[in-house]
Amino acid sequence: MVNVTDGFGSSILGYPRIGEHRQLKRALESYWHGTLSRDELVATGREIQESQYLELAATGLTQVPGNTFSFYDHILDNALLFGAVPKRFEPYREGLHPLDFYFLMARGRPDLPPLELVKLLNTPYHYRQPELDTDTEFSLHPEALLDEFDRAKAAGIELRPVVLGPLSLLLLSKTGHVPGQTEFDKLVLLDKLLPVYEELFEILAKRGATCVQLDEPCFTSDRSPSTMELFEKTYQRLSKAPLRPRMLVTGQYGDFGEAIEILCRTSVEAIGLDLASYRVVPEELAKIPGIRRKRLYAGVISGTNVWRADRYVTLEYLNALAQVCPDMVVSTGATLLHVPYDVLVEYELEGPVADRLAFAKQKVLEVVSLAKALTEGPSEKWRKRPTSVHFKQKHAVRQRVYAVTPQMRVREPYETRKLAQQAKLQLPLVPATTLGSFPQTGSARQARHDLAQGRLSYEEYRKRIEAEIEATIRLQEDIGLDVLVHGEHERNDMIQYFAELLDGFATTHFGWVQVYGSRCVRPPIVYGDVSRPEAMSVSWTAYAQSLTDKPVKGMVTGPVTMLARSFVRQDQPLYETADQVALAIRDEVVDLEKAGIAIIQVDEPSIRELLPLRKKGQAEYLRWAVGAFKLATSGVKPETQIHTHIGYSSRTDVVEAIEELDADVTAIVATRSIEWVLEALKEDCAEGRGLTHGVGPGVYESRSARIPDIDELDELLTAAAEAVTPERLWANPDGGLKTRHHWQLDPSLRNLVAAARRVRRRAEAARTD
Repeated sequence: MVNVTDGFGSSILGYPRIGEHRQLKRALESYWHGTLSRDELVATGREIQESQYLELAATGLTQVPGNTFSFYDHILDNALLFGAVPKRFEPYREGLHPLDFYFLMARGRPDLPPLELVKLLNTPYHYRQPELDTDTEFSLHPEALLDEFDRAKAAGIELRPVVLGPLSLLLLSKTGHVPGQTEFDKLVLLDKLLPVYEELFEILAKRGATCVQLDEPCFTSDRSPSTMELFEKTYQRLSKAPLRPRMLVTGQYGDFGEAIEILCRTSVEAIGLDLASYRVVPEELAKIPGIRRKRLYAGVISGTNVWRADRYVTLEYLNALAQVCPDMVVSTGATLLHVPYDVLVEYELEGPVADRLAFAKQKVLEVVSLAKALTEGPSEKWRKRPTSVHFKQKHAVRQRVYAVTPQMRVREPYETRKLAQQAKLQLPLVPATTLGSFPQTGSARQARHDLAQGRLSYEEYRKRIEAEIEATIRLQEDIGLDVLVHGEHERNDMIQYFAELLDGFATTHFGWVQVYGSRCVRPPIVYGDVSRPEAMSVSWTAYAQSLTDKPVKGMVTGPVTMLARSFVRQDQPLYETADQVALAIRDEVVDLEKAGIAIIQVDEPSIRELLPLRKKGQAEYLRWAVGAFKLATSGVKPETQIHTHIGYSSRTDVVEAIEELDADVTAIVATRSIEWVLEALKEDCAEGRGLTHGVGPGVYESRSARIPDIDELDELLTAAAEAVTPERLWANPDGGLKTRHHWQLDPSLRNLVAAARRVRRRAEAARTD
């Protein structure tokens, strides 16, 4: 730990872990496919760990975080650190290597579903949700944490172990999954969990650790008074543990709010604030009793965007904070897990764009530089405030946004549309479909690569992709799906594909960010006004439709999801950028309709990712987010059916969210939580607030290798039909099928079709009775 007499310290709260060249991704997938040994996988993980803490120490950081590496997911790692293993996995523990047992929980197998994949708060990252029941017992398993700590110590580096705080560990977990057991208050397990944290603290203190970082991101959301009372009791107890390192408690991804005051009443030594997400006014911070006695980790460098901080403004703000908290460490506001490694390798980014960006490596240097300037005073370089770079605005784009009227966000009433669509589409009850992507073959990936490298003409590329599309159409016809998709073989990613074709977006070659497990994406960068130079998906979809008499869905990514999974400009309100993207998508949707596409799916799985964590601001966000979706989808005729795909959020708001979007059919990511969704639908229907439009609760997890059987799917679809009626029910998986193999996809979809036909026959028979 840095001493205040040495000046102001510098640190970060976490770092990317997939490897600068995605070494871990490749090693994981090779191990899962049986072409890499376990020892080789472990060696790859160690190499990433060691190169990371050696590199961070060399930058001049006064504190280096540890225990931030993971072979799959850090939330699952923390559950296992404290022995929270679901009972359904316990029988498989014996005889399995710990790493294989870990992957079993993360990935499942055909007869055993994995832990549910859930979005982490308002980030694009997804974690495997721990499962708790009333009988859960906790125990300490710190071997991996201590091994890394000891290796770093041998290299002369003291790590600050990072551990998920006890309350957030419980709050991020799931209950009610055990047959016959209803949901219960997860926090009742706190008394059993806290002694295990105290045990860990004692071990770390004896090992020579001087500080431990406890992350409590759940407390940047609104919490009940009783939960806040538990928060205080927890940190009063932990901070009084007889033998422990100093404690740093962080509130990442937003406003730590009341938790700051509570921690100031405890003996916790340090508090970490995400000042990049929520800038606290120094004068307001000064009003909190006891704040001057705490070490403040001032998170002024964002861990969730890629824009360079204005060093002049940031330094001025830090100087004001130092008057309130003289014991201060300059830090990132959140872990850097959510940004790419290094902007300097992006050789094709235009200078005006690249000069404004900071990826993980550059953010570390920003932290170190700010701490040095705060301690020693700014150099001449600092005194010369850099000239701001302004991108050229597109007058036509801005004028079009300003000309948007309320009528452009409204379609004809649903009942009118429903009758027109029934007459045109003639679909059966409970139509079976998928949500877009099909497995990417090596041939398709190679064709895209060769086209980008100039080794393949566009004409030859088109022939190869059309061959993939035809094979996908024929497969779906053989399986018996009622509404088909073209398979998205031309797309590298649902976001990047459209970003590469829209003006105002920049894309990277190596800007990989981990989404979950070995899954990585390259988030685009929105730097300027957005417009669509030409149609993006129309020709591919129209070709697919020409091959079949069954309807083929057009597939477009929605405006809010485009922003939620990109790094977005900060020089104008987000709602203005959303409307710019919405107008570009609107043009695409209209052109798809003109090309004869009768069903168009505008995906918004991330519409809740940008939702403010606290109640304040949520209504305004939902107003413009829903408005952007409606702007994108309201330019078509009543007989054109609009679908969307959203992420499940919670019992209380899923129905309201679906209704507000006013899509004709909504597919929900809900497989492992489908019972929760169905219960919510039943409750709302009973209260007169149920769904009035079509809905497809995902009935099997598309990202799992497990193949669901017909009876299981029949049971789920039957329950769904009871909740929303067969007339409004669709049968579909809970997401795209890009990551699956054909040997998994084929039987899963055939079982889905068979189950849908069972439900259909029963519904038709009931009509005639």
